[in-house]
Amino acid sequence: MRKVLVLGGTRFFGKRLVNKLVAHGDDVTIATRGETSDEFGSSVKRLKVDRFNRESLEKAFEDTKWDVIYDQICFAPDDAQDMCDIFRHGVGKYVLTSTLSVYSFDDKEEKVEKDFDPFLYEIKYGRKENFDYGEGKRLAEAVFFQKASFPVVAPRPPIVFGLDDYTERLHYHVRKIVSGDSIGLDNLNAKVSFVDSDDLATFLFWVGFENLTGPVNCSAPDQITLGGMIELLEKKIGKAAKIEGSKTRDDSSPMNFPVSIYQDVTLAKGAGYSFKPLSQWFEPLVEAIVEQDK
Repeated sequence: MRKVLVLGGTRFFGKRLVNKLVAHGDDVTIATRGETSDEFGSSVKRLKVDRFNRESLEKAFEDTKWDVIYDQICFAPDDAQDMCDIFRHGVGKYVLTSTLSVYSFDDKEEKVEKDFDPFLYEIKYGRKENFDYGEGKRLAEAVFFQKASFPVVAPRPPIVFGLDDYTERLHYHVRKIVSGDSIGLDNLNAKVSFVDSDDLATFLFWVGFENLTGPVNCSAPDQITLGGMIELLEKKIGKAAKIEGSKTRDDSSPMNFPVSIYQDVTLAKGAGYSFKPLSQWFEPLVEAIVEQDK
């Protein structure tokens, strides 16, 4: 039985990950601020901790050892350095949930892991309020891969979709079309990557058993343009979308990608994991969201 710590795991794909670990028979502890209820009952242990306060972390994890740590809520280099120091002798494998946002928006549409190299990235320190989301994650990766004394893998998911997505990015577009409100999208030809929430949770679970380390892309192997996404929504809703160029930040779609950006997942496949293509899950998810929002 593995002893597993999950930092943040009470909602969306984190919740799915915890359920998979419990079903496997792992000894699971979830560490949160204790502000969000969970559905795990007596199947997990719980620690109340402030992830962004080193003193709180040191008190909670003094002299603890873990086979695997899953970190869903590391957003900055100071967060990463805290864990490198506190667990320098106490973890067998560290799984840092990173993001597609570590990559730059440039002329290279298809991103491979080496397009951002955290092993060579210059480290600057600070908490999440000191950086934008992408830079915070870049620096967190850099700290882990340059400073950690234990093996680290950093899955880099793109936008994650699921029926219970608390960010409701796909729900947003469904509701805009149903209501007849305009959607701020500037480039309908932008091609993007998505990943299914259960598929991502399954990958996170899987990678905790594997020897794979370093950054790894994790998305559906195929892509869709934003225009193709809108066309699918229109088909399922039975109503045309009203698309306009974004005028202000508030008016912009949460998926208003200026250029194409998607992932090559050859590394994950070569290591033994194949992500589900969009054709298997995206259209049924759209149908479920449309039905849910009726």
